[in-house]
Amino acid sequence: MADLLGSILSSMEKPPSLGDQETRRKAREQAARLKKLQEQDKQQKVEFRKRMEKEVSDFIQDSGQIKKKFQPMNKIERSILHDVVEVAGLTSFSFGEDDDCRYVMIFKKEFAPSDEELDSYRHGEEWDPQKAEEKRKLKELVQQQEEEAALQGPVEVSPASDYKDKYSHLIGKGAAKDAAHMLQANKTYGCVPVANKRDTRSIEEAMNEIRAKKRLRQSGEELPTSS
Repeated sequence: MADLLGSILSSMEKPPSLGDQETRRKAREQAARLKKLQEQDKQQKVEFRKRMEKEVSDFIQDSGQIKKKFQPMNKIERSILHDVVEVAGLTSFSFGEDDDCRYVMIFKKEFAPSDEELDSYRHGEEWDPQKAEEKRKLKELVQQQEEEAALQGPVEVSPASDYKDKYSHLIGKGAAKDAAHMLQANKTYGCVPVANKRDTRSIEEAMNEIRAKKRLRQSGEELPTSS
């Protein structure tokens, strides 16, 4: 009986120490604070969405407004506003380079912005329809002039003066003309005419003459010198 009781007591978990109880208490408090923050964040998003729905609704009912610019928002708020606008059947865009400075503009479907207008907002400029129309007409004029120039073909450029007149004192007026001549093929190329050969003798005649000169030179060397 005693052995059975001892085995049961040894298998049971020991009561938590004072340090373990403190750690668990802090963990519970931290979890409670995190849950409270999550609920507050969720509530703030709900309130923000309701406020955006009210502003978008007022914008739709106002016939004098065709677009509306909102104050800069963070990424989550912009996402909520874009969703509200999409549900309402409107068009929305975000502008601004820095994330903290980005803002949302909404437009009614029948007054959707043009590419030129969106480009102005992306560059941080105010949209001026009159100035944009002038810019468009100027662009069309330049394009029309380029098309007309292409149809006319390349422009021939004439030099202000003739280089031959300018340098006539060096090359003469007829230098190029006089220097020009018609090339004719030499039919005897590679063949030496007989008239141009220096020695027309046969090999045998040439050898006999060389031997005679040699004998004459040797006989002259054998003659005794006079005293």
